[in-house]
Amino acid sequence: MSHKILIGMQWGDEGKGKITDLLAEEADVVVRFSGGNNAGHTVIAEGQKYELHLIPSGILYPKKLCLIGSGVVINPRSLVEEMSGLKKRGIALDNLHLSPEAHLVLPYHLRLDNLEEENKAGDKIGTTGRGIGPAYADKAARRGLRVGDLLSRESFGKKLEKSLSYHNAVLEKVYREPAFDLQQLKVDLLSLAEEIRPHVTSLPPLLWKSHRENRQILFEGAQGALLDLDFGTYPYVTSSHPGAGGVSSGTGFGPRYLNEILGVAKAYLTRVGRGPFPTELSGEQGEKLREKGQEFGVTTGRPRRCGWLDLPALRYAAMFNSVTALALTKLDVLSGFSEIKVCTGYKINNSITDRLPDSFQLKNAQPVYQTLTGWEQDISGITNFQELPSEARHYVNFIEQETGVKINLVSTGPDRKEIIHRQPL
Repeated sequence: MSHKILIGMQWGDEGKGKITDLLAEEADVVVRFSGGNNAGHTVIAEGQKYELHLIPSGILYPKKLCLIGSGVVINPRSLVEEMSGLKKRGIALDNLHLSPEAHLVLPYHLRLDNLEEENKAGDKIGTTGRGIGPAYADKAARRGLRVGDLLSRESFGKKLEKSLSYHNAVLEKVYREPAFDLQQLKVDLLSLAEEIRPHVTSLPPLLWKSHRENRQILFEGAQGALLDLDFGTYPYVTSSHPGAGGVSSGTGFGPRYLNEILGVAKAYLTRVGRGPFPTELSGEQGEKLREKGQEFGVTTGRPRRCGWLDLPALRYAAMFNSVTALALTKLDVLSGFSEIKVCTGYKINNSITDRLPDSFQLKNAQPVYQTLTGWEQDISGITNFQELPSEARHYVNFIEQETGVKINLVSTGPDRKEIIHRQPL
């Protein structure tokens, strides 16, 4: 049996939560494989709004197995708070499992994240301040603590002391900031351990068992491909691998059976934080997109930068993720624009290219636009492609032709039912 991967194709915030929720209905297992609580998925189901940060979207279905992989970094307090919030709303967590190999985001990571960002002055990255980068840095430096460590009361204190001695030295000597108290931090963290303990399970055997039993597995991405640590717009990226390549390393499930990769792209483009954004609209049109699309971060509440769709960037993301199909979200937000521009290339140093350059060149790139006719009709909630205005259909077909990837799903509203199925998934 082949299994599905769902990933964002831009700089995150593509509406993956809704599409994951839709695919989770058909899946048996839903797995989160990268990132931390710097990401957020919004799902609207039966008129209820759910904002999820660490827990897979499949948790809204009572019989789905939901797994958080080793590639995710876990703030234990945030996880416990998210679990508690779902329980209060009647959502059962019996099928939630967390990898013991997942690394912890600890309070000193959050402090360092903000201090490092503040000290970058005019060259800030625009992080969420959730401690994600420092946690992944500790993981790579082999001084990180993992979920499994938190569950071992006897050894946790020693491991925490070793890690904290390093970070306290950085805080005191580099930033002239007060150190963390070891005992208080240990007590605070161990108080969370018992809430997490029932959900900790080794994931590779569980995933392999699900595969052998012909259960459909959905791997749910966070952030977007253009934020990939290696292939994104570095250094304005996240600290993990949110693309399809991150699935195996972030879950322990090999790539042999990962044959369907669905990319989610917004019908226009948004970005949170710093970094090059050639198609960004700073005036009235950008504000119109922001207000109509409710473009404010799920995790931070920050207003998102908005602009026209960038096709070279979308083609690049489709290429290095081997995407087999696309889901196009928020098409309804473009209703009311008499003209819609689409970036088909860039002008850099008097030369035209249709390829995504590196971040240094992208910063100075001027978009080359093709202008398409817009539509006035409100298309919210339409579920039949032929019922869309001809201009909207042309827009979808144009993106499909330019990227060379079929658009199987078109979202026309925030609810899980407001979707057009052009091709069976």
